[in-house]
Amino acid sequence: MKKRLCGAGAVLGVLVTVGALPAQASSPAPRPKPHTLPLGPSNLPETRTTTTLQPGVTLTRIVRGNADDPALHWTVEVSIPGGDTSPDLDAPPTALKDRASADELAAELERDGFQARVEQVTTPRTADYAGGTLGWRVRIGTYDSQAAATSERARLRAAGHTGSAVYTGWDGETTDRGPWHVDVLTIDPRAFRGSLDASYGPDLENRETTSALAASADATAAVNAGFFVLDPKAGAPGDPAGVGVYDGRLLSEPVAGRPGLVIHDNGRRTQVTRLTWRGRVTGRDSTLRLNGVNRVPGLIRNCGGTKGDAPTSLPLHDVTCTNPDDLVTFTPDYGRHTPRGEGLEAVLDAHDRVVELRSPRGGTLPPGGSSIQATGDRVADLTALAHVGHRLHVSTTLLDERGHRVSPSPRADILNAGPELVRDGRLHITPATDGMVHPGDPSWYYGWVHKRNPRTLAGVDAAGRTVLITADGRSTDSLGLSIGESAEVAKSLGLRDAVNLDGGGSTTMVAHGDVINDPSDAAGERAVGEALLVRPRSHRTDS
Repeated sequence: MKKRLCGAGAVLGVLVTVGALPAQASSPAPRPKPHTLPLGPSNLPETRTTTTLQPGVTLTRIVRGNADDPALHWTVEVSIPGGDTSPDLDAPPTALKDRASADELAAELERDGFQARVEQVTTPRTADYAGGTLGWRVRIGTYDSQAAATSERARLRAAGHTGSAVYTGWDGETTDRGPWHVDVLTIDPRAFRGSLDASYGPDLENRETTSALAASADATAAVNAGFFVLDPKAGAPGDPAGVGVYDGRLLSEPVAGRPGLVIHDNGRRTQVTRLTWRGRVTGRDSTLRLNGVNRVPGLIRNCGGTKGDAPTSLPLHDVTCTNPDDLVTFTPDYGRHTPRGEGLEAVLDAHDRVVELRSPRGGTLPPGGSSIQATGDRVADLTALAHVGHRLHVSTTLLDERGHRVSPSPRADILNAGPELVRDGRLHITPATDGMVHPGDPSWYYGWVHKRNPRTLAGVDAAGRTVLITADGRSTDSLGLSIGESAEVAKSLGLRDAVNLDGGGSTTMVAHGDVINDPSDAAGERAVGEALLVRPRSHRTDS
C-alpha cells in the first residue's frame, strides 16, 4: 500500500495564451500563432490557459472549436441482427455488419414506418492495421436534441428493434468543428523536486476513485492510469489488466508484448517499453512455470497469457481469456485474503517456508508471506513440489521487446497501456499488435478505436518532460478523440513517445483536490484500479 504523504503545492503563476483565431480576427501587432491542436479545420478558435501547480509542474487547459456546429446532430443507430444475408446467422446484433445485412435491416425498418439510411464506415490505416471499410451501419433520423433521439429509440424498441441515441460529433469526421476540451499536465525534471509515482490504494483487488487516491497521498495532481478488471466475472475488480510494477515490485504480470509506461526516478526518465515476463516456483528438486501474479486463477483479462489460454494466448483487449490449468502467485498486496475456489494453495511465511497446504484454496496470508495457487492439471504439479516445512522460491523477470531483462529499481513504476501512439516523434499506432482488432467483430474496433471517446494519454517529450493528457468526450460539450486523433494530439504537443492509458468513463484528472475534467459516466467519477500521482515533495513509499 502506498503510504500517505503530507504537504500540498501552491499555485505559483498563471499564463493565458490564445491559439488559432477565427479567420476574420486581427491584432494590432501581428505575431506568429502558437501551434494548435490538429482537430477540425485549421481556423478554429483555440484557447490555452497554463497554470503552475508546483515547481516543475504545469497544467495547460485547452479548449478548441465551436459549440454550435450546424453539421452535427443526434440520430438513432440501429443494431443489425444476423439474418438471411448475414455470414453468421447466429451472430448477436452489432453496430456494423456487411452491406447486405445492413440493406436488409433498412428495408425492414422502412416497412415498419422508419426512415432508415445505410452508411459505409471506413477507418484510417495505422502502423499495423490496413484500415479501409469496417462495415455498414444503419441509422434513423436527424434530431436537434438527445431527448428527441431517445424518443425515437423508444418507438424503435416498441417495433421490436434495438438501437442507441448517438451524436454524430462522436463519429470522428475531420470536418467537425468541435468543441474539444483537453487538459495537459507537464512534469519537467529540471525543476520538479516532487514525487511522480503510481498508487493502487490499500490493495489491488478493489477500486478507488482517482480523486480519493490523490487525496490519500496529498497529491498536487493525478490522472487515472492503466486498464483494470471491472466485471467480477473477469476477475477481481480493480486488479490491473496488464503489467503493474510499483516501487520496483512486479505485482501484476504483463499482457504479453503490450506497451507499459515506465516512470523512473520520479519522472526523471520516462519511457514506453513493450514487455513480456517469465515466472518460476523452485523447490528442492524441480521448478514450475508460473502463469500469473495476483489475479484470480483461470481468468486472464485482456488475454496475452500462456499457451492453453482460450480463445487465444495473444493480446485481445476487453476480452477475458480462460485457462482451467493455472498457477498463480499471491502477495499481501492483493487483498485481505486470496481468491477462494477449487484447487490447491501452498502458503509461505516471510522466509519462503511452506506453512500450510490449503484445499480448497483461499484465505489470509502470514505477515510478510505469500502463496501459490494451482487449479486443474497444475494441482498435481504443485502437490509434487510443495511440502510443509520446505522452502519454495518464487521469481519473476520482466523482459523488453528484444528479450533483454528489465530490472526496475525501487524508484520505478510501470503501468499497463495500449495501443502505442507515437514512437521517436512519429505516429506509430498499434491496435492490431495490442489486441484492439477483434477478428470477426469490426463493431468493437468501430466503438473503441475508430469513434471518439474520452481518453487518457501519457508519454515523454524531446526535453525529457513527462506529459499526461486527458480529453473529455461522450458529450456535446467535448467530442472526445479517436485513437488516431489521440496520436495526432500527442504528437502536436511535442511527445517523442506516447501511449494510450485507460479512457472512457475512467478518464479523470485531479488538481489541488478537485476533479477538473468532466468524467463521462452518468454517475460521475468512476472508481479505477490505479492512478498516477504528482506529489509535492520527493519521497518514495513502500507498497
